[in-house]
Amino acid sequence: MPVLVEDPCRLLVQGLGRDGSFQAQRIVEYGTNMVAAVHPNRSGTKFMDEVPYFETAREAIAATGANTGLVFVPAPFAMDAILEQADAGLSLIVCITEGVPVHDMMKAKAYLDRTNSRLLGPNCPGLIHPGQRIKLGIIPGAAVSPGNVGVVSRSGTLTYEAVAQLGAVGMGQSTCVGIGGDPIPGTNFIDVLTEFQDDDETEAIVMIGEIGGTREQAAAEFIKHNVTKPVVASIAGQTAPPGKRMGHAGAIITGKAGLASEKNKALEAAGATVVESPAYIGEAMKNILG
Repeated sequence: MPVLVEDPCRLLVQGLGRDGSFQAQRIVEYGTNMVAAVHPNRSGTKFMDEVPYFETAREAIAATGANTGLVFVPAPFAMDAILEQADAGLSLIVCITEGVPVHDMMKAKAYLDRTNSRLLGPNCPGLIHPGQRIKLGIIPGAAVSPGNVGVVSRSGTLTYEAVAQLGAVGMGQSTCVGIGGDPIPGTNFIDVLTEFQDDDETEAIVMIGEIGGTREQAAAEFIKHNVTKPVVASIAGQTAPPGKRMGHAGAIITGKAGLASEKNKALEAAGATVVESPAYIGEAMKNILG
């Protein structure tokens, strides 16, 4: 069973403009059970001649039983889409949108904390479960293969790199989760590590962090006391200069704790195998699992 996702997954997609439509087509072609699309003024028509459009998330859920939402809505309106889906009762909402204002995410997270909905993202590649062909986002389906290694990452690109390195040594993935690199994520490392620890399909974990903040240190403390499965970790931004933003909005070193070296120390002390580059993830995991 895929982590975070309700089984069986019934997907609703909101924000089907040019890019959203392109990605949604890849999602359907991968085999994901997309049951509804939400877009103003398209009610009564169908996406790809098979998925019905609805005016609102609530209407879509009532008609199709959708339990999972995917948001491609542009940044100025992404918060409204997230809140609409949460208010309608979806168990998981995945927001791919980049550039969502921080103050919008503060409002959205405060609201979500009072609901039963979980948010993954924003500014993330989403989630993919190769075994059940569930693709919730933009992770390329052709890049993954069924297996027993769970992957969680702050970086979308490095999620793909981790998958490639695992594939190079013949290892597939149970579920790959991109949590995103924004300052206020809906789901954090600990949330996903908890799921992987409890998941029978996952025998080992790859964790990819970044400079900035202390999320990796919090994850390391959790690993030390709660995770019994082997963890291979890599921190991006080893040579980033202090005080300079590198890529993600959350990847800025504002103190010693944000340095890659400090995160590496914490993860090593927790028992994780830390590699200096994502290029060594596959080799390290192969040495652990054989």
